[in-house]
Amino acid sequence: MASVRQLFSQTAVYGLGTILPRFLNYLLTPLYTYLFTNPADYGINAEMYAYISFLNILFTYGMETTFFHFANNSSNPQKIFNVTYSLMLVTTIVFSLILLMFTNSITKLLHYSHSIFIYWTIGILATDALLALPYAYLRQNNKAMFFSILKISNVVFNIGFNLFFFLLCKYHYDNQYSSLWAKIYNPEIGIGYAFLSNLLANVLNLILVVPLIKKFHFEWDRTLLKPMLLYALPLVVVGLAGMVNETFDRIVLKYLLPPDVAQSAQGIYGACYKLSILMTIFIQAYRYAAEPFFFRVFKNSDAKEMYAKTTDIFVAFGLILWLGTILNLPILKYFIGPSYRIGLNVVPVLLTANLCLGIYFNLSFWYKLTGQTQIGAYITLFGAFITLLINFIFVPKYSYVASAWATLAAYASMMLVSYFLGQRYFKVNYFMDRIFINCASALMIFILVNNIHLSNTMLQIVVNNLFLFTFILFVIIRYSKYYSLPFLKKN
Repeated sequence: MASVRQLFSQTAVYGLGTILPRFLNYLLTPLYTYLFTNPADYGINAEMYAYISFLNILFTYGMETTFFHFANNSSNPQKIFNVTYSLMLVTTIVFSLILLMFTNSITKLLHYSHSIFIYWTIGILATDALLALPYAYLRQNNKAMFFSILKISNVVFNIGFNLFFFLLCKYHYDNQYSSLWAKIYNPEIGIGYAFLSNLLANVLNLILVVPLIKKFHFEWDRTLLKPMLLYALPLVVVGLAGMVNETFDRIVLKYLLPPDVAQSAQGIYGACYKLSILMTIFIQAYRYAAEPFFFRVFKNSDAKEMYAKTTDIFVAFGLILWLGTILNLPILKYFIGPSYRIGLNVVPVLLTANLCLGIYFNLSFWYKLTGQTQIGAYITLFGAFITLLINFIFVPKYSYVASAWATLAAYASMMLVSYFLGQRYFKVNYFMDRIFINCASALMIFILVNNIHLSNTMLQIVVNNLFLFTFILFVIIRYSKYYSLPFLKKN
């Protein structure tokens, strides 16, 4: 049980480095959606970051997980880091040069007026890739606090540059001041300054990372690289298929909807997607802590029991966030501009989809632990097929609402398939009765509250949160019987 406590305490620390940065980044959403009242403008941001998510998979090609796997099975983890990072340095340069060669063609293909968007995006991809393994190195060495500080600093830099370009420079330009700040801002670039801000923040973070990896030196070991690449290749397929499930909808809307509404639909959907931020943050913080933890305890005699317990607790916390976000939508909706709120009906669907994704992460870790990453690729490809099928059939008629349901269908299917395959290849006795009772209880509260319509918004919020606190109390009382965690006293 001490190991499980360590996992969730590390999740809390990683949460500091994930929740705070994500929350701060979350504050950029109202900045963008209130400054750029035309959803089509924000649609550019949503589309470009969808492409960045896809290409990040190619730039990192599963090397983080590969590093964890080989470092935990090596007597010299520093050598594993040196070889892995050396490979990533080479491939990052090669991939970046290839994209730079086709910048003008990419600009025309996306119907953008400025190639500068593409140059900045390539810079973001390259710096993201060069930061990925140092972050993994800190996680591997249990340097959760250093990890959090770096993550937070990156977002602080990013927000600082965003405020500089959008509040200072744009303000001076809009008010026709004859200042240096007004001359910096170009209205034709507009929301594109968000990409420049991200790039500049990444460059500053690379400078901060250098002292933390001072032991690194370029090392090329072909005998080590071959098995690493063989292990990583299926993870690339998993990652790309996963990105199809996560971001393909924000890309395909542009091509499946009429041109006069497509970019606006991208903007509305992208902004409403941000309202599921708390669930996304929790999953990412948990993943950062759980990935090295699962590898570390794999050889323990009680490993499967720990996997069952962590999944049980994860689902309980996930349901609290799921219910809390939905019940507080009457307030949370003000984080996006008025012209974007027409899409709020997709938020509960996306929250449920992300919860299924988090459960899938717990249920699917067996194929990484046992080296059967090709099975993970098949599962994720199955989810991607569902995503593509539903989007292509239903988006032309139902717009981004179909995209939200496609995401839920994909993640729920992957979750179920992974559970049944996992029970065959790596059987874990999950506490399905507890998980089912928690899910049923949360769903009942959602249905009940959804049928309570009060004219006073604040009174509605109070009633909603009374139901939320009831559910939290219900979980705490039940789980105090099973676990001795810092926040749950054992009977």
